[in-house]
Amino acid sequence: MRHIERHRTQHIGWLRASVLGANDGIVSTASLIVGIAAAHSSMANILMTGVAGLVAGAMSMAAGEYVSVHSQADTERADLARERAELEADPVAERRELTAIYTGRGLKPALAREVAEQLMAHDAIGAHARDELGISEIATARPLQAAWASAGSFAVGAVLPLAVAALAPAQGLVFWIAGMSLLFLALLGAVAARVGGAVPWIGAWRVTFWGALAMAATAGVGSLFGAVV
Repeated sequence: MRHIERHRTQHIGWLRASVLGANDGIVSTASLIVGIAAAHSSMANILMTGVAGLVAGAMSMAAGEYVSVHSQADTERADLARERAELEADPVAERRELTAIYTGRGLKPALAREVAEQLMAHDAIGAHARDELGISEIATARPLQAAWASAGSFAVGAVLPLAVAALAPAQGLVFWIAGMSLLFLALLGAVAARVGGAVPWIGAWRVTFWGALAMAATAGVGSLFGAVV
């Protein structure tokens, strides 16, 4: 029977986009609401601002992820097209190039040459993509996957501080939103670290620290320019 292994790097595409989206959704929406609340705005304006931030942020995350990851995909396609042309023009030189790569990784020259010949006979462009260009199936750019994961997770993250703002008492609203949002961030950091195979408390501390810094900055701006909006 074939031995099947599951590695965490298989999740790297959607995990990165999802963690980024959820983190940004919590931090940006909570910071926005805290800043508006610190400026002594009405509850209707606070909620309206939060909803607008959720929609705008989700669309921005989707567009940003799609454009940036698509640029990576374009670069990968261009490199692969160039490699195919080089393989057609001078396969011997390309075989020598692959042999040198394997020799540099520790294989004896004769074995490296044999490995290069066999891999190129099986899938020449695949061998060069993986070992020369560093393009693998796991790390291949997927723009739509990144866009959907980022936008969806942003919306989920943004809903959390928005729900706190809607349910918490008006008295001490800033502290309720900040405290609960930091708790959400800590949970997100711990879960993301656990899925990625890292230490949960380190992931929790990392995102909580930067979230607290962002909310403190926007609360300070709201208090400083605290006119009723």
